[in-house]
Amino acid sequence: MVVMLQRGWHRELASLVASAEKRLVVAAPFMSETGVSLVEDSLSSRMRTTGRIEVLTDLSPSHVADGSLEPGAVLRLCRAATISTIWHVPRFHAKVYIADESRAIVTSGNLTASAYYRNSEYGILIDNHDAVAAIQSHFDDFREAGTSVPLDDLIQYARVATEVRSTSEKQRKAADPRLARALQSALKAAEDQLIRFRLAGGALHTVFAKTIQYLLAKYGPMLTIEIHEYICSLHPDLCDDSVDRVIDGQHFGKKWKHAVRTAQQQLKKSGIVEYSKPFWKLR
Repeated sequence: MVVMLQRGWHRELASLVASAEKRLVVAAPFMSETGVSLVEDSLSSRMRTTGRIEVLTDLSPSHVADGSLEPGAVLRLCRAATISTIWHVPRFHAKVYIADESRAIVTSGNLTASAYYRNSEYGILIDNHDAVAAIQSHFDDFREAGTSVPLDDLIQYARVATEVRSTSEKQRKAADPRLARALQSALKAAEDQLIRFRLAGGALHTVFAKTIQYLLAKYGPMLTIEIHEYICSLHPDLCDDSVDRVIDGQHFGKKWKHAVRTAQQQLKKSGIVEYSKPFWKLR
């Protein structure tokens, strides 16, 4: 069954959330306290105690600065159930909500008051196990593009994001170059924190090696230029050619292609991949 959703779609969202007993996927780039409240209030007692909430969003500090994303709201959603995971996915733009692989909402609506009550949104509710399972499987790609953020790290990031938001508000109200510089500094600190999450204490080429394995398994033999294109699309925050940034002694920006090459050679040396000119492929 497929139901068309327009204005008032948040009522169907509340119903979907209430129906979840084991697993709830909440995927949206923008989230606010009001938006999260509807989800939290709709959760069943079973979901709260034994269910799992999986959150996919884009924690980009630019979203925090303009008020589109409230990290505190994301943190609140993750705390609404005993078991929860959050994935930071750069440039994530999908809005999908899934209950137990049995019902799903695919919509233009974010988890915000504007999406619930003011915007003209559109979407569909799907009540078909096979179709919902297929949608769920697509989220493997999104997870591969992002990184899991431990709750303690999310708490730390929420503190950093509070400074970003506060400085942004002050800068908008006063044309003060000192505030503009402070905002840029706060944004850079938040961006650096996200990159640390992405690396999780490992090297850049380790992240790329994992991605290369995933790409070759999914798409088969690939040219190096194709690998570069996919890695750029999956890890835009790690492939910035305009900046040569150093974080905790690691280089970013122009050096990312060198990291890809290092990853390829390590995978080859380990016997995981092989190079049969001009293609890279799994052994």
